[in-house]
Amino acid sequence: METLALKLVLTPALIGVSTLVGRRWGQAVGGWLVGLPLTSGPVVLFLALERGTSFGANAAQGALRGLVAEACFAVAYAWVAQRRAWPLAFLAGSIGFALAGLAMQSLAPAPALLVPIVVGALVLALRLLPSFTGTAASVPPQRWDLPARMVTATLLVLALTSAAGWLGPQLSGLISTFPLLAGVLTVFAHHAQGKGAAINVLRGLLLGLFSFAAFFVALGATIERIGVASAFVAALGAALAVQTVSLLLARRTMRRP
Repeated sequence: METLALKLVLTPALIGVSTLVGRRWGQAVGGWLVGLPLTSGPVVLFLALERGTSFGANAAQGALRGLVAEACFAVAYAWVAQRRAWPLAFLAGSIGFALAGLAMQSLAPAPALLVPIVVGALVLALRLLPSFTGTAASVPPQRWDLPARMVTATLLVLALTSAAGWLGPQLSGLISTFPLLAGVLTVFAHHAQGKGAAINVLRGLLLGLFSFAAFFVALGATIERIGVASAFVAALGAALAVQTVSLLLARRTMRRP
């Protein structure tokens, strides 16, 4: 019941804040914000509390594998969005996430190899994103826009986390990285303002995922040694340190709609 209440409160709050940040400072910064482990972090936290620190450490490793899948989502969505509307672009991104996730789950790289694989995938994805030199169309937001985003994201989180617990720690961690909040932001930006706005969200997302990686590297390395609470504090500190650097990069790439 407590977990359900958190999902019903935290998820719409996060998507609301991310939407307002994107409107105020640009789509890239909105995407950067949801690059933080806003859904996967709480998922792994509750898994660790309910099933133990070993389960949590394995879930953290699964979340790191999921970052490669998130990078594939961003690239697939961005390239299909060049010629197609958001439904096909989102489908392509979801297929890219699934295929990359299955590959990472099958390969199961050792932790020593996983970190450079993740960093390399994020750097490559940033380079592969299509460039956009135009100006995103400016469209006044409708009254229903923000509530629709919040409801959509909440339903997606509820559906995903309901199915994640019985999959095992690493697959649960991987699935928890599906870009729910970023996907909602990207789709609504694409629908309302065009492909340029969507690409800006995805670029911000990829920049934000470096701090996501730092969070789960720190969490996986410490949770079994120092406990859940201390490990999450250490992981949050690592994520914020990396996020400070990525924010500077996100602001440079920001293109106001």
